[in-house]
Amino acid sequence: MLKTINLSHSYDYPLFNNVNININERESIAIIGRSGSGKSTLLNSLSSLLKPTSGEIIFENKNLYSLKEKELLKIRREIFGIIFQAHYLFRGFSGIENLEVSSLLSKNKINDNILKKLKIQDVVKQQIGTLSGGQQQRVSIARVLTKNPKIIFADEPTGNLDKETSHDVMNIIFNYIKTNNSSLFLVTHDEKLANRCDKVYKLENQELLKL
Repeated sequence: MLKTINLSHSYDYPLFNNVNININERESIAIIGRSGSGKSTLLNSLSSLLKPTSGEIIFENKNLYSLKEKELLKIRREIFGIIFQAHYLFRGFSGIENLEVSSLLSKNKINDNILKKLKIQDVVKQQIGTLSGGQQQRVSIARVLTKNPKIIFADEPTGNLDKETSHDVMNIIFNYIKTNNSSLFLVTHDEKLANRCDKVYKLENQELLKL
């Protein structure tokens, strides 16, 4: 579905070099590594948010960064789902209004069953500012699942959740990718969570190592 060819990224110093990775349908991939190793930068590159210094990202036989911005925007809106560490919700809106924006852009209906599974059906009409950090995170996850994405890019998706809720939320995401022929690219510090994925890689000393 998506693969990289000799992907590298540098700022004033190199973060990673010559990364080659494949993300297949119904597959979950976890990336672990110390803070500052480049995990989030790699995720942002794969999800088309950040152009790499060199290399290629091939999605459905097209080089992402050879596409026009309009085409990239369509992929972000309708095909890729990105769960950020920060929620990036519209704070002047309610939870349901945030979901409606995503629904409008991706042309998919809000799935009430997802709201029930994430246990936010009773709070989703409240203003974002009145929700706890964990509730906001679950709204942001519901926003992504509303899009019916082909690939979910998740950067520490359960960082604001307690242990039990984290386990339940990840069960929902893992079940989603299996039943919808989608994929998961997960960045996490939680090795137990990483080990639930089909493949685990470690970003260390500018290299992506398969564990």
